Amino acid sequence: MDLKAKYKTIMDDHFPDKMEIKLGDATLVYKKRVWKFFDEKEGTFVEKGLRYGENPGQEAALYQLVNGNISLGKCKFIEPGNSLVSSLDEDSFLQFGKHPGKINLTDIDSGLNILKFLSKKPAAVIVKHNNPCGVSFGSTIADAYNKANMADRIAAFGGCAVFNRAIDKTTAELIKENYLEVVVAPGYEEGSIDIIKMRKNLRIVEINRIDQLEKYKNFTFIDFKSLIDGGLILQQSQINTINSNNDFTVASCIYKGKDYKIDREPTPDEFEDMLFGWWVEQGVTSNSVIFVKNGTTVGIGTGEQDRVGVAEIAVYKAYTKYADRLAFEKFKMPYKSLELEVKKGLKDKILIQEIDEITQSDKGGLIGSTMISDAFFPFRDGSDVGINQGIRAIVQPGGSDRDFETIEACNEAQPKVTMVFTGQRAFKH
Repeated sequence: MDLKAKYKTIMDDHFPDKMEIKLGDATLVYKKRVWKFFDEKEGTFVEKGLRYGENPGQEAALYQLVNGNISLGKCKFIEPGNSLVSSLDEDSFLQFGKHPGKINLTDIDSGLNILKFLSKKPAAVIVKHNNPCGVSFGSTIADAYNKANMADRIAAFGGCAVFNRAIDKTTAELIKENYLEVVVAPGYEEGSIDIIKMRKNLRIVEINRIDQLEKYKNFTFIDFKSLIDGGLILQQSQINTINSNNDFTVASCIYKGKDYKIDREPTPDEFEDMLFGWWVEQGVTSNSVIFVKNGTTVGIGTGEQDRVGVAEIAVYKAYTKYADRLAFEKFKMPYKSLELEVKKGLKDKILIQEIDEITQSDKGGLIGSTMISDAFFPFRDGSDVGINQGIRAIVQPGGSDRDFETIEACNEAQPKVTMVFTGQRAFKH
């Protein structure tokens, strides 16, 4: 069995060219998206939809809403004309690279879902399997990309990088040095495309509506969940209510008639990371805990069943990625490669020891970071994981019967940790 050949397969799909969904008196009309591209195997231009679904062997189709709208109660859902990923045509692919599959497009969508909150500064999101592995603000778009990439070089390999500013030559040179599957930006400055195209199979995508992403913060869409029996669960997409410092509430609660309140209120710098972290959290699969510092992700824990476990995973990843970054910056090789050369006797073991010592001393870059949780902490043990790493702030929804425990944990910390409540959770499944 040729497993590699399976991943090169472009499946025929038997989905109809048009789809209609009727909800009550409203009818939504969708058209299937197909692209015309040169197929090297066929030696001619072909017209195809998605390469395949989540895995080879799964037929899939991409549909764009072209007509109709739905209002349910006071909620009016997104209207035709506001398409992003589903409207990508041949002109949007500046280099088609490999024919796109479902995951490529959902990764783009996941990146845009985070970037819609980050419009005020140059920002980059690197996505892998629909989760961010590195997100950062920057003084320039190149700075943002470099920070996002170095936040987790390991996971960024084969990822999808999405930008909120046009890519210049400096950024293009950085992109060229990495292996990415997809690059997405609102534009590409002169000369940058030729540099990026040195990566032959890279999909280079231009979405000129990225400069309008901020308005999508308040758009709602219908979220479909398919069940094993063919049933569907429909829900309204979540609207994030945290858009400024004033939308947070400094943590406080009453337990058995006693008032509990955070001793130290956030500083302006801490509020900046609180907002950044909560916005990134909107795109992370739940249960999740993430750490951010100075507008860059430090550790991202995703999809775990318990809140203590996911906090510990985020810490472990922060240490792992920090050590890898140190190895790459000093020796231009991944930590694991350096470790292997040391084991083979090709390099002195002191090199690994030095990196390990710095990583432990710096606590994986977590000292002074902000911890963000997509749901409340049911006990203080989850927050203690971050406090033990030297965090300075916590963002969480609040509402646990034991919020007082987490408040006490923050006030007992040395130095004291500040904490705010969002008043809403951010589950994403």
